[in-house]
Amino acid sequence: MTLLMLILASVAYAAGGLFMKQSSGVTQWVPTLAFLGLFAGGSVLQALGMKSADMGASYVFVLGVEAIVAVVLSAAVLHEAYSPSRLAAIALVAAGVAWLRVS
Repeated sequence: MTLLMLILASVAYAAGGLFMKQSSGVTQWVPTLAFLGLFAGGSVLQALGMKSADMGASYVFVLGVEAIVAVVLSAAVLHEAYSPSRLAAIALVAAGVAWLRVS
């Protein structure tokens, strides 16, 4: 259950980042309210997930998964392109997140 809460928090933060981008600097109300709600929800989920986990490892895990989800969302929704070098860097982040889970 802890892992699920941390993954859901990561997804909420990444989706919130997408809406933050679409808020045009907090000038569009609907995306602004969406990102604020998603960030608040992500914080609650992260707090619940961290209740029974080490802070350092779980915090880095959330940041890493959030980054990976953000890349997927930016490519799928915003049609952002990623060079092979950037993809390799993202793979390193994914490897680091996986390493945290097994150590």
